[in-house]
Amino acid sequence: MNILSLTYLGNIQWFAKVCFEECVIDVGEHYIKQSFRNRCEIMTAPAPRMPLVVNVVKGNSRQAVKDVRIDYSKRWQHQHRQAFVSAYSNSPFFDHYWPELEPFFERRYEFLTDLDVGLLETLLRLLGSDAAPAFSQTYIDAAAGRTDLRAAISPKPRLARPDPSFRVEPYWQVFSAVRPFELNLSVVDLLFCEGPQSLDILRRSKIG
Repeated sequence: MNILSLTYLGNIQWFAKVCFEECVIDVGEHYIKQSFRNRCEIMTAPAPRMPLVVNVVKGNSRQAVKDVRIDYSKRWQHQHRQAFVSAYSNSPFFDHYWPELEPFFERRYEFLTDLDVGLLETLLRLLGSDAAPAFSQTYIDAAAGRTDLRAAISPKPRLARPDPSFRVEPYWQVFSAVRPFELNLSVVDLLFCEGPQSLDILRRSKIG
């Protein structure tokens, strides 16, 4: 069983785990800054990997993820909405899926977990996955038979660990004509570009 952190619009590696492996998502763990808990990466014209960050209210160093509140003093929702439209409006499936995702950038959620879980449930439905990952409200100790990926799936290359059971299956991306394939972006990149084929691509990205 995999132990995962909750993510904001998680990347392809994270969704491949959720969709095709036994997983529990730990929302009782300590919140870690500059992680995928409140950020994702998409492809844009200016940069192959653009981070989008959900601003959160500063808490103590041992604050649980489930207790983290969202900070709306900065216009991060507007920034994210504009970034998605700019990057993907010409992708094949943007018009089909964006109406399902856009409300998340208009509604104000108090807690980060409410936003992340709402997006997770919507993305699983759009992918056509029947996965139903478990959630733990208390911290999970890593033990025999559990693969702890809470820190291993990280936007920081020095922290991310190799995953022999995962290899991204290449797919068409919006800038494929001028750029090499960009690995392991947010699953929305895959969804907007490949639509109904996305779940099969996630399946083929899982080794073993």
